[in-house]
Amino acid sequence: MLLQPEQRTKLDPSDDAYFYDMPRFVTHVDEGFIQRLTDLYRQRLIPSSRILDLMSSWVSHLPEDVAFSWVEGHGMNAEELAKNPRLDHFFVQNLNENPRLPLEDESFDAVLNTVSVQYLQQPEVVFEEIHRVLKPGGVAIVSFSNRMFYQKAIAAWRDGSEADRVALVKGYFNAIPGFSAPEVVAYAPPLPGILQMLGLAMADPFYAVIARRLANPGSPLFKGG
Repeated sequence: MLLQPEQRTKLDPSDDAYFYDMPRFVTHVDEGFIQRLTDLYRQRLIPSSRILDLMSSWVSHLPEDVAFSWVEGHGMNAEELAKNPRLDHFFVQNLNENPRLPLEDESFDAVLNTVSVQYLQQPEVVFEEIHRVLKPGGVAIVSFSNRMFYQKAIAAWRDGSEADRVALVKGYFNAIPGFSAPEVVAYAPPLPGILQMLGLAMADPFYAVIARRLANPGSPLFKGG
């Protein structure tokens, strides 16, 4: 078991549906983080491909100049998702109550999760579902910073350092057979001396953990390992 029961707990154990009942039309990271994420998507996502934006909101941070054949959105607030101009369709589901996705096997070229992985209480099941819905060769990109709704993040996330959180997400991928070795993209903003002394940061750090679904044995894309 990757996480012990106590590591999955939240300070606020109430139904997540109540917490997300009111829409929040704000971005939860700064502009530098958003630009890095959009640039990463431009580099790693294939135009005209099928995208699943998991745990999304009213923005997806996809490059405006890149068109995709289909963007499926998932989240906890229908009003937020309805405002997202990049989504072709969306559904609302609490993954902590039901982590199984109502989506077909091998139906997406990419699965994205932005600043939300810290709230998953059954991450192993969700990452198994991510693997299931990805096409062979498809990519999963999980991005996060050091911000969170503290009362809704799981203990394993709250209690860890930023390096621990990167290792945790890598562990989620590694727990599922059939993912490639996870790659980490990271940016930690430099701190001027006086701010460093005060413990203050100038900008949000950026982390992305990336893995691909390996091709199935017997497939012409399968390379083993």
